[in-house]
Amino acid sequence: MYSQGLIGADGTTHEDEEFLAAFQARIDAELKIEPNDPMPAGYRKTLVRQIAQHAHSEIVGMLPEGNWITRAPTLRRKAALLAKVQDEGGHGLYLYSAAETLGVSREELVGQLLSGKAKYSSIFNYPAITWADIGTIGWLVDGAAIMNQIPLCRCSFGPYARAMIRVCKEESFHQRQGYEIMLTLCKGSDEQKAMAQDALDRWWWPSLMMFGPHDADSTHSDQSMAWKIKRFTNDELRQKFIDATVPQAEFLGLTMPDPDLKWNEEKGGYDHGEIDWDEFWRVVKGDGICNRDRMKARRKAHDDNTWVREAALAYAEKTAARETAVAAE
Repeated sequence: MYSQGLIGADGTTHEDEEFLAAFQARIDAELKIEPNDPMPAGYRKTLVRQIAQHAHSEIVGMLPEGNWITRAPTLRRKAALLAKVQDEGGHGLYLYSAAETLGVSREELVGQLLSGKAKYSSIFNYPAITWADIGTIGWLVDGAAIMNQIPLCRCSFGPYARAMIRVCKEESFHQRQGYEIMLTLCKGSDEQKAMAQDALDRWWWPSLMMFGPHDADSTHSDQSMAWKIKRFTNDELRQKFIDATVPQAEFLGLTMPDPDLKWNEEKGGYDHGEIDWDEFWRVVKGDGICNRDRMKARRKAHDDNTWVREAALAYAEKTAARETAVAAE
């Protein structure tokens, strides 16, 4: 148990060695940390950063796919894509709500995104040029997201872990939807299969970048692992993704755009070529193909829908006042 004396009169936590050791012992015992539990400031800060970035990614990730809803080839495809984009909006809601339990407001988080202070996944700064891109996003991008997110269902922070259970179930649907689109294209005409190959060529390397920099260059990875916010390192997750995805590409009859890709019997996994980290950091810092377009679209949506937020707030206040008046009678 924590010593009550560790919480000061001003509500701050005094992080002496006893407190930090007790907190780590709770983590090591696989006990969930809940919002009202004492926690190190660094733990809280790491969670806010990670959950917010995850939420921002879900919201910005709606843009490349939302652009294809009216252009999907059949009514069935339109309905499925619309459902997927709605899911992603819901994921953002779950995650912003989880972040709010740590004492940060949604308005503050959204403000950080719109100002450019907060980051989102670099993968969404690439354009969805053809219908095959929508299939590839589902297959690769959502596949990489699942690989990242399933371990988060065991995250040490309770609200984040619980939110991820539902998110992962829905992401699994998205991945299957994308792979089914690719399978249909690859069974189609030569032009359709060539379109699928082109999409794979353009999205493969950015998908590998989704797992973040190599472990040696990852600023937060070691501490996040110790706190059991993360359960696997960036390179471990990237390797799992490659090993799972290459056989799927072979089944589709597609060629992986990596001449150095080969099976390594000794390690039981695939060796792969070097990722262009210069491109990764360039996109992260705002110089990707669609960085400016994505932020312009988000700012416009935020400004255009100010009246919706104001109306919802006014209605909530009016309802609360009415309920208070009834209770006072």
